Amino acid sequence: MNDYQVLAMRTINTELSRAETLLNGCMGLCGEAGEVIDILKKHRGQGHPLNRKRMLEELGDVMWYVAEIAHSLDADLDDVCKDNIAKLGKRYPEGFDADRSINRKD
Repeated sequence: MNDYQVLAMRTINTELSRAETLLNGCMGLCGEAGEVIDILKKHRGQGHPLNRKRMLEELGDVMWYVAEIAHSLDADLDDVCKDNIAKLGKRYPEGFDADRSINRKD
């Protein structure tokens, strides 16, 4: 993940301040996530065939903005992913459990 982040950040807008980079990342993430759900909406609600190729391309864009957000927060994607796995391991020590999901304590 860190290798991806380093390569992806070669295309970051270096004229933005750290705060502007964070804002750009958050707005971009929302926009790209919207594009992902729009593909699924067209498939499930409008009868289009699922455009797997385009959805994967949009997921790549989602990843770019995640990398930008982490970069703006001085965080490595490896650490973000490791922390998330640790959190999920505590929440679902035996794997996903609907009851633990419904009755979360965090």
